Amino acid sequence: MSDAAQPTAAEVRAAAEAVKTALDRHLAAVERRTGEDDPAVYEAFNELAAAAEEYDELLYDRYDEVTPFEIPGTEDSLPPYTGPEEPNALSVLIRRDYAVVEPQRLLAQAQRIEAVEEDSGIERTASGTVHGALGLLFGEFEPDEIASRHKEFGLEEGDSTLWVTASDEPAEPGEWLEAPFEQADAQRIVCRFDVSAVFDEEADDDLEDDPELTTDLDDDEDLEPLDADR
Repeated sequence: MSDAAQPTAAEVRAAAEAVKTALDRHLAAVERRTGEDDPAVYEAFNELAAAAEEYDELLYDRYDEVTPFEIPGTEDSLPPYTGPEEPNALSVLIRRDYAVVEPQRLLAQAQRIEAVEEDSGIERTASGTVHGALGLLFGEFEPDEIASRHKEFGLEEGDSTLWVTASDEPAEPGEWLEAPFEQADAQRIVCRFDVSAVFDEEADDDLEDDPELTTDLDDDEDLEPLDADR
């Protein structure tokens, strides 16, 4: 950052004072909390996280220094949990995205499935189209197996997410089949797990931005193997 764009010492000091104020508010909210998931505590936590992040950025820009603590960002945090403390049931919601990158490989796999079914007396002619081949594929294999073998089927993984949500009572048979994902409530999520290439890109950016994690090597320079005992 250029000198002209650097924050002033006064701005850094003001950001530090904002962190102190946010800490006091967070502690006061915790002391007055009315339950396990008090919205006031959640709000105070977000304010503290934002203030700490602002101070950390200004401190680094002005003095090339960082804080010794890290508060999780608020963008990826879940809203306050409002579900039952002792759930009697749960739902697991899964989304996995794929791109069909090798249609011929997909069609070939579908034809193999049809060939086996024909030997068993089952006749189907769905393998001639990508649409039909996908129906055969997902009818034959479990989703987890497709996820682990996606390259064999001509697919490329995209983003995926898994939500575990809590319920008071199990749903009645057939109750949600017409709209299975319509009633997903973010405030009843017990935990969630996300996979995305964007996370890898962010990690690569962090490595490029950190000069201590980069090494300049000549093209013909040899690297000595690491000593396993070290």
